Amino acid sequence: MGETDTAADSNVAARLGFKDGDLIQEFGYDEDVDLGLRDAIEEAVGSDLLDEDDHEVVDAVIVWWRDGDGDLVDMLVDAQTTLGDGGVIWLLTPKQGRDGHVRPMEVQESAPTAGLHSTSSVGVSKDWSAMRLVRKKQ
Repeated sequence: MGETDTAADSNVAARLGFKDGDLIQEFGYDEDVDLGLRDAIEEAVGSDLLDEDDHEVVDAVIVWWRDGDGDLVDMLVDAQTTLGDGGVIWLLTPKQGRDGHVRPMEVQESAPTAGLHSTSSVGVSKDWSAMRLVRKKQ
């Protein structure tokens, strides 16, 4: 990865709203994740990403999700288990034309069932898009 990629990843981490001291939990890690983006997030928050087995209250969750990974509603419910009040979930999916692409309609149908709604989408790398999901207001 070149220096411009690192700078771009750092900008993306900031655009996702991650800041020093945030605790971020990660679900769906596999060999296809964007390692540059992961590194930039860890650098932005000043600590390693927590894995699926951690039980600390977190500020945000990132979920790497691909078509065929299972039930998206179940994953989104699980991702909220340790999410603190006001926390967000960033659902990262392969971009259209990439292996594992998830149709946006699938997310739009699954999020409300899990008690979430989508607020924005961001291209985070050449292969991945991110959708910001927050809890519905009570």
